Amino acid sequence: MRDSAFAATGPVAVRVPTGAALLDGDLSLPENASGIVLFAHGSGSSRMSPRNRAVASALQARRLGTLLLDLLTPEEDLFDRQTAALRFDIGMLAERLVEVTRWVVQLDRTRNLPIGYFGASTGGGAALVAAAELPGIVRAVVSRGGRPDLAGTALPRVEAATLLIVGGNDPTVLALNREALSLLRAEKRLHVVPGATHLFSEPGALEEVARLAGEWFHAHLAADAGASDEGIQ
Repeated sequence: MRDSAFAATGPVAVRVPTGAALLDGDLSLPENASGIVLFAHGSGSSRMSPRNRAVASALQARRLGTLLLDLLTPEEDLFDRQTAALRFDIGMLAERLVEVTRWVVQLDRTRNLPIGYFGASTGGGAALVAAAELPGIVRAVVSRGGRPDLAGTALPRVEAATLLIVGGNDPTVLALNREALSLLRAEKRLHVVPGATHLFSEPGALEEVARLAGEWFHAHLAADAGASDEGIQ
């Protein structure tokens, strides 16, 4: 893709070739971006998720590039909505995220940007598996209401600093996140948003997710931020 495609800050529609599919995405690159965050959506969702797009907008305001991505083709998405057969195929989703990451590091405008992942629901598991496959490339992961437990044996191999964000009124997912946290060996943190349910639809809940994610990525991706995670509670 030519740099002229990024004359505006975005979003720019992209199609990313992977081994088995051509994936649609929306790429936004603020001027002087200090990093880029790839989004892995959750069960039955897509790059059009209003929750993920809201978080992406907040990250862009912090000079972080974002790539909102469909990990399934339209045909696969239709099949999955009818059967739910693909949304829990964490291995396939993670493999595609790895291939997209390799595509990102080959683009002129993004090849030198530190990379992070933002995963929601089952996308949280896929993001952690992909991060384990790309040590030294993926520096930070944030999971929103995610299923990090689905990363299984990949969890101890994750080297990226990982923030797990869970709603206080999402007890089953909270328990799964606590279990996964105990298996992570890299820098890690679990933040519980009081009163929030799985979709963080309560007033102020998603804004809190965006704030926490922004601070985490700024701390671990921004070149001038060092390794500080000040402000995360």
